[in-house]
Amino acid sequence: MRILQINTERGWRGGERQTLLTALGLRAAGDTVELLVRAGGELEREARAQGLTVHATGGGLGMTAWLALHGGGYDILHPQTAKGMTWAVLTKFLHRTHIVFTRRTSFPARRGRWLTRLKWQQADRLVAISDASAKAPLAMGLQTVVVRSAVPPVDPDPARVQSFLERFNLHGKRLVGTAAAFTREKDPVTLIRAAQRVCESHPDVVFVHWGAGGEVSDEARKAIDAAGLTGRYLLAGFENRVEQLFAALSVFVMASRYEALGSSVLDAMLLHVPVVSTDAGGLRETLALGRGLTGPVGDAQIMADNIATFLDDPVVAAQMAQRAYAYMASEHDVGHMVRRYRDIYQEVVEGH
Repeated sequence: MRILQINTERGWRGGERQTLLTALGLRAAGDTVELLVRAGGELEREARAQGLTVHATGGGLGMTAWLALHGGGYDILHPQTAKGMTWAVLTKFLHRTHIVFTRRTSFPARRGRWLTRLKWQQADRLVAISDASAKAPLAMGLQTVVVRSAVPPVDPDPARVQSFLERFNLHGKRLVGTAAAFTREKDPVTLIRAAQRVCESHPDVVFVHWGAGGEVSDEARKAIDAAGLTGRYLLAGFENRVEQLFAALSVFVMASRYEALGSSVLDAMLLHVPVVSTDAGGLRETLALGRGLTGPVGDAQIMADNIATFLDDPVVAAQMAQRAYAYMASEHDVGHMVRRYRDIYQEVVEGH
């Protein structure tokens, strides 16, 4: 099959990594796979480095024009972002190619609900990355298949971990970390408030926050200052392959208000790092059955209590981390994800 993966994001987050993993897996399986991406973005750079055929455009207008001209040359168009789905649908009357859309968010469809339903109906197959992500299309009566995101093994790099610890003078500290952009949906302010409570009772703990800036960056910095966490809440910035640094953590935490799955959580689980998170969207599914500790969205006190539980009871932390690792090995394998997508493509092409 000839497949075009479409991703409109400029940055590098879970969806972009999954797009690349899917493309690489399809190529390894013998398919012809190409990518249509935003020019100058991280996905373009990573995909070219892997030797994939990449078509890069300047934005929505460029992608729409490209799909109108070239979209008909593929068996499957696979948008992996909502905007990519929009451009594929708008040009469908010209390219007439089958569309498989992967929904990667768990936001409820509110405003423009009828328009969203109409757009999703144009997909030959609608895929969601978790039960939470599938909830909105299912509520609209749209058949939706769940294909959970995959996490490849993390290449250990002890030298990089040691360099990180030395750079920020963190030797002898217990680290609680997160990897999330400074956006409202990731809710860094609640995490900072939880950190204040934990640091008051655990003098050897430092919080590390990896992530690119966003609309609440200034608010988060002010919250750190107000909580007196200078030196205890480290803003480490964006790090490529940040998951390698999770090996330095005692606890990984995710404060999201909305989260379809949470790929950083999966990385931590794969490294046997115990996870604390909110119960938003797919996080509740991922950490169910004793695979981690969750609490209500926006509740800094419960988040702090859960973090302290792992810090104070390493036996419980290790037990939950082991359960989480076993779950990862069985449910989030890259080969399994690619096989599921190939089966879906084949069904669509054959008209099943």
